[in-house]
Amino acid sequence: MDTYKISIVVGSLRKESINRKLAEAVVNLAPPGFAFTLARIDDLPLYNQDDDDRQAESVLRLKSQIQASDGVIFVTPEYNRSIPGVLKNAIDHASRPYGTNAWKGKPAGMLGVSIGHSGSAMAQQHLRNVLAVLGMPTMTIPEAYLHTKDGLFDDEGNLSEASERFLQRWMDHYVSWVRTFTTS
Repeated sequence: MDTYKISIVVGSLRKESINRKLAEAVVNLAPPGFAFTLARIDDLPLYNQDDDDRQAESVLRLKSQIQASDGVIFVTPEYNRSIPGVLKNAIDHASRPYGTNAWKGKPAGMLGVSIGHSGSAMAQQHLRNVLAVLGMPTMTIPEAYLHTKDGLFDDEGNLSEASERFLQRWMDHYVSWVRTFTTS
């Protein structure tokens, strides 16, 4: 395979999202031959099964992007000990209607950062449950749930040296994970 196409789904819509910042930083740790595209989810309507026969253009765009991807990285904060509603909404849209699950078989990785001391650990556990039902092989180790604190990024907004070392290990495992599930 010449280039592995990876979609990144960030579970935060906030303009200054630390998870978006993390997503942008982690893609720089991938080797050549990996191309990343951020999936837009901010314009998706709320999922309603009544709309399955006439999905919105934004939904069709998301499904098409996921279907064309070789893998997916989910970057999520933790809201009330779970995944944000906007992320669940995107997942539901791209898995429906029944029989048209765009996520199926796509190797997934997840990471996230939150203000709580457990980072996004509970959100990631809930996300694992959802991805299992969708048939997404999900990388389990190493886990990467980070606590927002001084030292994650340097003064210029780049990953600190220690953060970069930790996340490089995560990215190296994810790259291997994707290659396990794709053919060349």
